[in-house]
Parts: sequence; C-alpha cells; structure tokens
Amino acid sequence: MHLEWSDEQRAVMETTRAFVHRELVPHEDEVERTGRLEPDLVRRLRGRAIRAGLYAANMPEDVGGGGLDTLTWMLMERELGHTGYALQMLAVARPSRILLACEGPQREAYLLPAVAGERVECLAMTEPEAGSDLRGMRTRAVRDGADWVITGTKHFISHADEADFVILFAATGEDRAGRAEITSFLVDTDAAGLAVRPGYRSVSHRGYTNSVLAFDGCRVPGAAVLGEVGRGFDVATTWLGTTRLQVAASCLGRARRALDLAVRHAATRSQFGRTIGRNQGVSFKLADMQVALESACWLTWRAAWLADLGDADAEIAMAKLHATEALAMIADEAIQIHGGMGLMDELVLERIWRDARVERIWDGTSEIQRHIVSRALLRAHGG
Repeated sequence: MHLEWSDEQRAVMETTRAFVHRELVPHEDEVERTGRLEPDLVRRLRGRAIRAGLYAANMPEDVGGGGLDTLTWMLMERELGHTGYALQMLAVARPSRILLACEGPQREAYLLPAVAGERVECLAMTEPEAGSDLRGMRTRAVRDGADWVITGTKHFISHADEADFVILFAATGEDRAGRAEITSFLVDTDAAGLAVRPGYRSVSHRGYTNSVLAFDGCRVPGAAVLGEVGRGFDVATTWLGTTRLQVAASCLGRARRALDLAVRHAATRSQFGRTIGRNQGVSFKLADMQVALESACWLTWRAAWLADLGDADAEIAMAKLHATEALAMIADEAIQIHGGMGLMDELVLERIWRDARVERIWDGTSEIQRHIVSRALLRAHGG
C-alpha cells in the first residue's frame, strides 16, 4: 500500500473540504435547531455539489459518476464527515452501489437518474422484529401472475420521506435448509399499497430522518426484481461492505473535528496559572485521542485499499468497529477537557457526542463486526 496521497486524491480532499466549509457548515445550526433541512435548500446544495463534481463520486464513470476508487472515495468521506449527516448525505449524495445491479429499462428508470441527482433512493432492510438477523425478515413478496404482491413493515429507513424509490429486500421463499430466500426489488414510493410514515425521534443526526414503510398488498411488476429472484444477498454484497467503510470514514472526520477543538482548548485555557494542556491528566487524554484516531485512519485506508483488490470483509469490519468506537471515546474526552461548557449547544461537541452513538449500531453493530472478525480468524483453523 502506497503511503503518499496522489495529486488526484489531494485534489478530491481539498475540493471536498472547501465545499463542506463553504456550503454545508453554515447551515449546521439551523438543522440542529429545526431538526430538518428545507427541501429548497437541499435542491440548491445538491445543484452546487453536482457542479463541484462531488455528487455520485462513488459511482463508475460509465454511468455518469465520479469513478473514484474506494480509497479516494473514503478520503472524500472523511472530509464530508466534518459536518452533520443530514447535510452531507442529502446534499452530496452517494447513491447505493446496489443500483449497479440494474439491467435494461431499470438503468434508465432508476440507476442513471439517481447518479444524475434527478431521483433519490432509500434502502429498506431493517424490520421491527429483525434487525441484524436479515434472514428473519417477515416482509413477504408473493408471486401473483406476472406481478409480485408485497406485505410487511420496514423501519429505521433513512431519508425515506425524501426518496423517490425504495430498494427493498423481502422474503420470497425458503431454501432447502428452511432459511428465507431474499429478493431485492425496486419500488416507487408512490406505489399503491405503500405508505411512508414518520419514524422515530433520534438524538443522533438531527435532520437525517428515518421512516416506517408499510407495505399492504403493494403490487409491483416482475420487472421490479433487482438481480435474480432469491439472490438478494448477492446484490447486497456489493453494498454492505463499502457502506460500513463509509461509516468508518465519516466518523474519522467528526473525530478529527472534536480532537482539534480539544487541542485548541487545552492550549489556550488557563487554570492555576498555566494552560490545562500542560497538566498530565489532560495531555495524556490528547495523546490517547490522537493514537485512537490515527490507528482508525490507517485501518480504514487499508480496508479501502484491499476492497478494490478483492475480499476485505474482515478488514472492513475492523475499520468500522474501531473508527466508531474511537469517535465515541474522542467525543467523550473532548467534552471532558472542555468541562461543563462541552455539553452546551453553543459548541459543536455535544452534537458530535450525540451523533457518535448511532455509529456503533447501524450498518452492523459493533457486536456484528466482532463476529465477522472472529469468524475470519477461526475459519483459517477450521473453526
């Protein structure tokens, strides 16, 4: 792995950093205060992101995307992670790479418009009774002639209220072992029998809403199947890894912001006649925070590099696990260094602290990541 960034990588980081500070950061307080992003503002910011060449940078050039390799994409994600999820995900969308499975008319109806910023997708896997256990999902799609009829409920579906269509995973049968066979579908949000309902109020990522999707006899044509019937997990494989890595990289951006604030405060705040950074109790915290951040960075960069070479499931799991837990520690210690002021909403630290909590849960909990890593270790010995 080459340890120096290329000119292209440096340009991507600088362009993204400038865009975040110029276009997104000024709206942070409004999002925190109101808990939402105005649709008109989203459209304006999205247009600017497209003109800046940042929109759909994760998608291949042959479908209109930026064509970034995974490592360069993650360097971009770290810069986007400086600001809140609502701003970075809604204004600078990175469409799900699952859409690369689109074929024939699906490309014109879903893939290409998503890359161009003309349509927005959401991904529906999680259910009230089946979180990490995807084969335990109860949403069913049953054949009816040439169509499929879908019934069931999905929840915690990010920005579904802003989406034009859903990438849905539903059970369509059972394999010989009695496990659910999962199929992926493309479903327009205005389809009859689909209701998009308000979700839950989360302390993390204000403005980045979640919804409940209720399918009540929702009928879709056979052409709505994405990939092959019963092979939904094959489709998901192209998405889960890089999305977990995306979470890791975004955490690095917020962790760096929290650490920078802590260092600045420790270097300028005086107590008992000297700056608090000269006290071992504070200076050792800063050292531990820096070590945690640097190690999380290199786990993430290595996993991204390996992802473009082949199978990197364990490395991605390690990166997601360590980056999310490092962010939690760094945010907490940054507040401790600031004292009571760190918890006041005049500073961004309390928001980073709140936002950090969900990162160890979504896109695979920390426990799931540890399971992936340990399974890879044991597999080498037949365990």
